[in-house]
This record gives sequence, C-alpha cells and structure tokens, in this order.
Amino acid sequence: MAQIRIGVIGCGQIAQHHFETYSKIPDAQVVACCDIRPAALEASATKWKVETKYENFRDLLKRTDIDAVDVCLHNNYHAPMTIAALEAGKHVYCEKPMAGAYRDAVTMIETAQKLGKKLHIQLSTLYAPETRAARELIAAGELGELYHARSTGFRRRGRPFVDGYGSETFVQKAISAGGALYDMGVYHISQLLYLLGNPTVERVTGKTYQKTPMNETRRKSAGYSVEELGTGFVRFAGDISMDIIEAWAINLDSLEGSSLVGSHGGVRLTPFGFFRGTGELDLNSTVNLESAKFRWQNVTKDWDLYASSQHHWISVLQDKVAPIPTAAIALNTMLIQEGIYLSEKLGREVTADEIREKSVSIAVKL
Repeated sequence: MAQIRIGVIGCGQIAQHHFETYSKIPDAQVVACCDIRPAALEASATKWKVETKYENFRDLLKRTDIDAVDVCLHNNYHAPMTIAALEAGKHVYCEKPMAGAYRDAVTMIETAQKLGKKLHIQLSTLYAPETRAARELIAAGELGELYHARSTGFRRRGRPFVDGYGSETFVQKAISAGGALYDMGVYHISQLLYLLGNPTVERVTGKTYQKTPMNETRRKSAGYSVEELGTGFVRFAGDISMDIIEAWAINLDSLEGSSLVGSHGGVRLTPFGFFRGTGELDLNSTVNLESAKFRWQNVTKDWDLYASSQHHWISVLQDKVAPIPTAAIALNTMLIQEGIYLSEKLGREVTADEIREKSVSIAVKL
C-alpha cells in the first residue's frame, strides 16, 4: 500500500482544512501546492511543510510523481481544473459543490470514466457518525420502507462577506454560481440522497429569496447576486420525496435538523434521534453516538476507511475499500439544486429532463 502523493491546487480558506486532514493521514503526503497568489502560496507551503510550490497549475500537472490532485477553487473553476487534471493522468479529489452547473458536472464524470481515473467529491456529511448510525438502522430494517426526507440548514445571519467573514467571491454568481444552496445545502441534500440510495429525480419545484437587510456598502462592493434562502420540493422515482430549506440568513431562532422517515420508523440526524411506533406506543429513542464511535473505531476496525472524506479517498486510491459513489451523489444533488433555480426562473415545477436539457456550461476558461 504505497503512500499517495498529492498536489493541492488552491491555497485559500478551504484548502487549509484539506492540508490539516492530510497531515493526519499517514498514507497521504502533500508534495506540491499551487496558487496564483504568491502570499497565500508561500503561507500554505510554509505552514504545512510542502516541498514544492507553483503559481501555474500546468507546471504542477506536468509532475509524473503525483498520484492525485485536490481541487480547492471556487465553484465555476471546479470542472475545468478537474478535467485538466484528469487529462494529465491524475486522479481527482474536488471540493463541493461538484461544479457551477449540472452540465459541467456531467462532463467531469464522463471525462473520468473515459480516462479510467477516479473522481471523488468532498461531501463530509456522508462520513458523519449520525449518517453511519442512520445507515445501520436502515440496514437492520428499523425504518421500514423509506418514503420522505427533509433537508434543512440554518444560519441566523451567516452570509459570506456581507455578514463579516469570507470573501466577496462567495456571493458572486459568476464565480460561485449559487448561494446558500450551493454552499451549505449540498451537504444536507447529499447526505439524505446517500441514505435513500441516491434515487432517480423526476420533478423539482423551488423558490429562492434575498430579503434580509444587509450592510449596503458591502452589498455594493461584493456585487451580491446569490440567494440567502433556498426552498424546494423533489419527487423521486419509487414514491419518495424530499423537502428542502437552506438558510444563510433567516429571522428565526432555529430550524429542526434534517430527517428521514419510513413506514416503521424515522431518524432525525441533528441532534440524532430514532422514532418509531409499537402498537399504540410512540417511542422516542436517543442514541449515544460517542460510544458507538468508540466501538466503530476499536471493534469494527474499519474506522480509518471512513473517518473522513479524505481518509476514504486515500483508502480508495490504495484499493483498500470500494468507493462511496460521491460523484454520482454530487451529480444528483446538482440536478436538484439547478432544478430549484430553474423552477424559480420559470415559476413552475420542472422535470428532470428539462433541467438536463436547459443546463449550460458556466465553467471558467483556464
């Protein structure tokens, strides 16, 4: 099981989390990093002790001793950089969301399949303890026939840049392609798709909003052009449905966590709870996820294969474990998100075929 040698492209905020996680994986070694900003590049290379740094990604991709590339760029750069890396013979780990447009995400998958390379999308919630607990209950038949999911994400006032953190690019549609749905909604929608078995989308309806006041100076300087609140409803094949609400900013104190229900039981993911009925009894169960995590780590002995998205990625590249189909799940997530935007634009429910047909590439040219 050879150590996997990695090149990281993009040394911004999210890349720091990637560097930190790789530093905790003995079989992963970041040997090169790249950024067009010299200061950010130098800071990352120094902090994480990366031996080689590049300002031009093409120079990094020429390296024959790099197994995989980690793409940590803004959303509309995901597809072109991923495709360039795949064509250079590298496996690719890409930040979420998969791309800026569904059409671009399809091209990413098609390219990886054509070239026989592995493509993995960062969907951290798939590896969370609550996801594993829910999967165990589903596998044991405790939920019965799954039929509805609720995807929720809450920030009271947490819009990037205009609320005091992050850069302007997070709220510019030309670069990030979307707002709350693309930034945080991807985590919650993909988590539920994974638990549902990634069902086939049939129809989507949705509405997006930007209503909450913000600092006008920051609004103008940022060119704010994305949603702070996204809502939707999805119909899947197999008599399954999902409702969605994702808020960067909303005048409420909280939203209940995402949930999944079946004919015999249901789970709320955060905080985790298991609910079922027996006869005339309504049973509410709490679960000690910390003790379950301890046993997963020390009894089942497979924890390192699924401890995080990057732990799993490295294990897949070493052929230790079959990959979770993150690209397929991320693609389905994008179909839903783009469906919500299209429904907002047209003012009606849209079919999955309409979403596919109307999706156009918005990838930035490298």
